[in-house]
Amino acid sequence: MTKEPVEHRRLIIAGTGIAGLSAAIYAGRSNNDPLVLEGDEPGGQLTLTTDVANYPGFPDGIGGTELIQRMKDQATQFGATLDHGIVADVQRQDDGTIRVELSNGDVYTADAFLAASGASARLLDVPGEDELMGYGVSTCATCDGAFFRGEDMLVVGGGDAAMEEASFLTKFAETVYIAHRRENFRAEDYWVDRVQDHADNGDIEIMRNTELLEVHGSEEEGVDHVTLARNDEGYPTEKLDDPETEQFDHDVGAVFVAIGHTPNTDYLQDTGVELDEAGYIDIQGGDGGGQTKTGVEGIFAAGDVVDHHYQQAITAGGMGTKAALDIDDYLEEGPEAEATAAGTQAAEGDD
Repeated sequence: MTKEPVEHRRLIIAGTGIAGLSAAIYAGRSNNDPLVLEGDEPGGQLTLTTDVANYPGFPDGIGGTELIQRMKDQATQFGATLDHGIVADVQRQDDGTIRVELSNGDVYTADAFLAASGASARLLDVPGEDELMGYGVSTCATCDGAFFRGEDMLVVGGGDAAMEEASFLTKFAETVYIAHRRENFRAEDYWVDRVQDHADNGDIEIMRNTELLEVHGSEEEGVDHVTLARNDEGYPTEKLDDPETEQFDHDVGAVFVAIGHTPNTDYLQDTGVELDEAGYIDIQGGDGGGQTKTGVEGIFAAGDVVDHHYQQAITAGGMGTKAALDIDDYLEEGPEAEATAAGTQAAEGDD
């Protein structure tokens, strides 16, 4: 038996990060009655950042959580409704509306749906990582690197993201250490060559076949040091009992985990929305309107579910704004307009 919808909305937005809330502000101002679902990571990755110093309009910086709360207040002021709910499935129905099912079984329908559920940084799940996130442990060098000027810093990872973050951090760090669990990097040659140039200049030190075991420090004092493991055969955490595996402490003032992101798009599997091999959403793009449309009419996408390159708050906000404008255009000609037109034709036929 199909469950009856809790209610119908003109627009449902999945996600309360910068992209989702920017869209909610614009959609609310356009009287599009957005319902914004917070998901299992309310506020998105920005809430992991204690100080946001590069968001326009805040010369003294602002806490990530505070910025998100201000945007929530702004969205509700313009008519958005915020609620808790994890989207489990999205389907376009024969009547052109979008059916949205939540993980608790509740069902909503909407004339349009915006996927702004973000991407989650992959973490190592080592002691101290979670406790010191935002206090010297970070997943965003661009966001937080400048706060640790003059410190030694550790970057964990071996792909493009790690190489790019390590290169960026040389602007601020005394020395950037890269810990990678294997001998060879996965990054493109361009980034490997760039990191090697920094290493030749003494800005970066590469620690191959090395993994992070623990981060030490406190919220008050930040990161004090880390414990690492090294084995010349690689993957040392799998060989901690091997006498050839060395465990040692290393002094750093900040740790940047750069082992990739996972877009939160599982609920779009088998919906007709095109995803790339990593799970990011393919959108129309281009120069004109409709850039945030997906391949399914009525479903749009914005923010880190789309963007695997920039991944900045301000770019997510811009894309969320684009999505709200695209959705407003769509709703002018979308399911509701079609239904009105059909009703008008029926009425004319009665004359």
